Amino acid sequence: MAFFTTAEGVTLHYSLRGKTDGDPLVFINSLGSDWRIWDKVADAFLATHRTLRYDKRGHGLSDETPAPYTIRDHSTDLLNLLNQLQINHAVLIGISVGGMIAQDLAAWQPDRVRGLVLCDTGAKIGTAQSWNDRIDAVQTNGMASIAESVLARWVTPSFAQAQPAVYRGFLNMLLRTSPVGYAGTCAALRNCDLTSTTPTINKPTLVLCGAEDPSTPPELNRALAGLIGGAQFELIESAAHLPCIEQPAVMASKIESFLRRLPIANSQSLIPNLFERGMAMRRAVLGDAHVDRAEANKTEFDAEFQRFITETAWGSVWAREGLDRKTRHLLTIALMATLGKEHELAMHIRATKNTGVTQDEVKEVLLQVAVYAGVPAANAAFAVAKKTFEEV
Repeated sequence: MAFFTTAEGVTLHYSLRGKTDGDPLVFINSLGSDWRIWDKVADAFLATHRTLRYDKRGHGLSDETPAPYTIRDHSTDLLNLLNQLQINHAVLIGISVGGMIAQDLAAWQPDRVRGLVLCDTGAKIGTAQSWNDRIDAVQTNGMASIAESVLARWVTPSFAQAQPAVYRGFLNMLLRTSPVGYAGTCAALRNCDLTSTTPTINKPTLVLCGAEDPSTPPELNRALAGLIGGAQFELIESAAHLPCIEQPAVMASKIESFLRRLPIANSQSLIPNLFERGMAMRRAVLGDAHVDRAEANKTEFDAEFQRFITETAWGSVWAREGLDRKTRHLLTIALMATLGKEHELAMHIRATKNTGVTQDEVKEVLLQVAVYAGVPAANAAFAVAKKTFEEV
C-alpha cells in the first residue's frame, strides 16, 4: 500500500510493508527510477522484515522541487522519512545514486544505520562533463533524448530480447520521470565526492555489482568496498547496472546471506532487558519452532536454568557485536564436536539454515577438529552432521 508524508516542505511517496515488528530494510532507488525497481527483491523479505521503499524527490510521485539538488538533500529527505515513520535503525540498501545516499547517511548519522548494501555505485560516479552533458540533453530535448541509451545500460541486451514487455515498461518509467527531478539529481551526482567521508563508515557492508555494468563497473565497486573496513564485494552475473530488475532472486539471496551475518538488531543498545535480548537471539539462531518446543516443555524444575542460559549464553555472549553470528555458530559447532556433545551438535547443525552456515563450512570445521581435537571426536561429529543434514 502506498502512503505520502511531508517533512520540511517535501512530500515523499512511500511503501511500508512486511512484518510489523521485523528489522527494517530501506530500499533506495537509482537515477530515473521509482520504488518499483525493487518489487521482486523487497517481496523476498516480507515475511521476515519491515520493508520501506520510497520515491526520492523529483522522482515517481514525490515532490519535484527546483533543481539543482545535492546528495545531502536526498539523505536529509530519507532521514526525515525515517523520523516520520519512527524507524530508529535500519539496513540501507541503495543502488546507483541510492548507494551514494546510503553512504552519506551512514557517515553523517551512523546511529541510524545497522548495515549497508551498496549496489552498482561508488564514492564518486562519472565526471562533471558527463553529468553536464546529461543535464543539457534533458533540459533541452526532454527525457526521450536520453531514455534509450540510459536503459541500455540498466540491463543487458539478452534481458531486453528475452523480456521485451518488461523492458518497455521500464523505458516508460524512465520517460515519465520529471526532467527537473532528473537533472536536479544529475547535479547532485556531479557535485558529490564521498571519498573522504565513506572511509569513516564503521558498519557491516556488502557491495554488489552487476558483472556487465557499464555505468558503475565492477572495478569502481571493488574500490568502494576497499574504502570501508571489512566490506565484502560480490559480483552478480548476467546483470548490468540494475540487478534488482535483471537478477532479483540472486540479489535477494546475497542480501539475505548478508543479513544473517549481522549482529542481531535488538542488541545491547536496543533491548536493555537481558532475557528479551537473549530470547531474540535464541530464536534467530535456533528458530521459532525449536524455541517454542523448548518453552512448552519447560517446567518449574528447570525454568530458572532455562532463564540462566537465555540471559548468559544468548543475551550476553551471542548478542555481542565482536563476532558476527555466522562465526559464532561455526565456533559453537567446533566446540560441540570437540566435547562430544552429540545432542547439542545435532541441534546446531539443524540451525545452520538460520545462520547461513553451509555444509561445506561444517565439513571444514570438522576437519579442523580432527587435527586439533582428534580423529575419534571428528569421526563421531561427521556421523552426527551427516545424519542431521539428511534429516533436514
